[in-house]
Amino acid sequence: MKKLAIFLALVMLLIVAWALYVDSGITLIVNGQPVPGLLGGAIGITGVMVAWVALFCLAILLTFVLAGIGLFVLGGFVVAGLAVAWLMFPFLLFLLVPLALVWIFIALVRGTTR
Repeated sequence: MKKLAIFLALVMLLIVAWALYVDSGITLIVNGQPVPGLLGGAIGITGVMVAWVALFCLAILLTFVLAGIGLFVLGGFVVAGLAVAWLMFPFLLFLLVPLALVWIFIALVRGTTR
């Protein structure tokens, strides 16, 4: 895991270095004056990195906030979908039986206690 983190950090640094040296055709203007050279790229990349960090933090927050609700909604969709498929397509029962068996097996393996 540590090697993967180091690799991803190096890839991110390579992307930043590449973006600094590639002319994107965008001019950064501060106080009415264009920012020349690598400083303009550094300022732009800094903004991009701040945006990535903010989006990553938002994704983590939404994962924890919506995980419980999302699991219940997803479970409801699965049960409703199986019921609708069983009612509308009874000839597909041979597909629903193995799904139900897998579902029961997973429930038994998990050891649901009540």
